Amino acid sequence: MRVLGLVPARGGSKGIPRKNIRTLAGRPLLEYTASAALAARTLSKVVLSTDDDAIAEAGLAAGLAVPFRRPAELAEDATPTLPVVQHALRWLARHGEEFDAVCLLQPTSPFRRSATIDACVELLDASGADSVISVSPVPADHNPHWVYFRSPEGWMRLATGEAAPMPRRQDLPPAYCRDGAVYVTRTAVALAGSLYGERVAGFLTREEDTVNLDEMGDWRRAEAIASARPAAAE
Repeated sequence: MRVLGLVPARGGSKGIPRKNIRTLAGRPLLEYTASAALAARTLSKVVLSTDDDAIAEAGLAAGLAVPFRRPAELAEDATPTLPVVQHALRWLARHGEEFDAVCLLQPTSPFRRSATIDACVELLDASGADSVISVSPVPADHNPHWVYFRSPEGWMRLATGEAAPMPRRQDLPPAYCRDGAVYVTRTAVALAGSLYGERVAGFLTREEDTVNLDEMGDWRRAEAIASARPAAAE
């Protein structure tokens, strides 16, 4: 199975300005994802999708292929991820490179390991799923059986739609949330209009691998982890 590793990194980040090339524990953030992706044995090619020249240069320095610039209309604050993935797949197909699946690797999850990437790709291949996402356990207090939404009328409604919450913690079924580290999607599914499809498999990641950088508080936590993290952990 030919799998494209795709690293999306636009220039206009807001929560952490220029975060994709900001230095984290002495290394550009982009380099963490590049290192893991290039070490993964299941990825046939790893491409950077960016609209930004400085990020492109950093990607090349980290060993990523940068065969195109992402169009400006696909690098806006509100741009969804799916069109970015479709653009890369279609551009590469026009230039003679076809892939069975695409593995999306966002630089904002710097601590995912190459072994996790390989495990997700292998799960896609073995399971027949449309996609595989990396997931983390949801704490019991945030389990959907105990989580409420406020209705338009102002009443609290359980996320599950049930009339009453489960009374005992021991009875709660395991729940998971996507952690943003790895998404692997079959090309046909992505081009048909979904990053997920109907059959989604989940790969459980280690807690220490799931830092997601959205705000400066996340960055400070990542600095502490990166400083103590051996390079071999990738």
